[in-house]
Amino acid sequence: MVIMEQLQQLLEKLSNAHGISGSEGSIKDIMEEEIKPYVDEIRTDKMGNLIATKKGTGPTIMLASHMDEIGLMVKYIDDNGFLRFVKIGGWFDPTLHSQRVIVHTKNGPLTGVIGSKPPHVMKDEDRKKPVKADDMFIDIGAKDKEDAEKLGVEVGSPISIDRQFAKLANGKITGKAFDNRAGVAMLIDAMKQLSKMNVKATVYAVGTVQEEVGLKGARTSAFGLNPDVAIATDVTIPGDHPGIEKKDSALEIGKGPVITIVDGGGRGLIASPVVVKWLRAAAESNNIPHQMDVGDGGTTDATSIHLTREGIPSSVISVPTRYIHSPVEVIDISDLQASADLIVKAVKTAYKYF
Repeated sequence: MVIMEQLQQLLEKLSNAHGISGSEGSIKDIMEEEIKPYVDEIRTDKMGNLIATKKGTGPTIMLASHMDEIGLMVKYIDDNGFLRFVKIGGWFDPTLHSQRVIVHTKNGPLTGVIGSKPPHVMKDEDRKKPVKADDMFIDIGAKDKEDAEKLGVEVGSPISIDRQFAKLANGKITGKAFDNRAGVAMLIDAMKQLSKMNVKATVYAVGTVQEEVGLKGARTSAFGLNPDVAIATDVTIPGDHPGIEKKDSALEIGKGPVITIVDGGGRGLIASPVVVKWLRAAAESNNIPHQMDVGDGGTTDATSIHLTREGIPSSVISVPTRYIHSPVEVIDISDLQASADLIVKAVKTAYKYF
């Protein structure tokens, strides 16, 4: 329980930090600080990916966790000092309405709120429609455009959601950016465990950038590393709450990590059968509860990695996560710990497969 509590504290630190796609620096700093004691060397590549290496003599394994979260960016400042924005990543517009945000300016962070035309003055037909992001704006309390600029706001200022980590009942926790700070925490914990073991493989622990806007950092880092095999760590959608049917997702939180066979209906990743066999055997032989997934929705860094160079055998270990791409994502901490444990057990036996 002490170990799991440490993992929860790490996730809290990562979740409360801010780093939208293209502005992952603060997350990279945390990841570097946390993982440095457990690896032999660490560097940042030209794209901004963090690459931490634990050297070995066996096969080379890439563990990829994207550091970025979905967010917003200032598009322009109107004459009255209100900020218009573009979405960075896959937002469902109604989720944004009435949120409190942090505008990361050149002078430091500014609190703002997302507003729109009040329903009291809308026409009846407009009240029946969800408000679009194009019709929203951010109020930072500025007097006018000049005042907003004096506060440090400029075109291109990144914006993230202002939401703090919290505990729910029965081991459930909630916060923003579990997609994919859960994957980052999983990776750090796995490397911590591996540092105490005699492992044959060389492990590249990679914090990738710009996953939410095109799986970009995974592609460039995988090209440079050219590993024998890769595992992406991420989150995935369970079907255990109202509004979603089991036929759409049979996954449940609290039932263990998820091993991906196919995502994106095959348009994304079709995992290497050898990798799936390897991960499944590691789970079964170590009595780690796990779930298998064939999905037709989103995809992960593994999609980009497995198409790099002549092809890199890949799959994904995911944490079932409710309300993905919202400020109130929910996981079960036991799933996160089991996911890290699965990575460790798999890495130890990689030499038998690759």
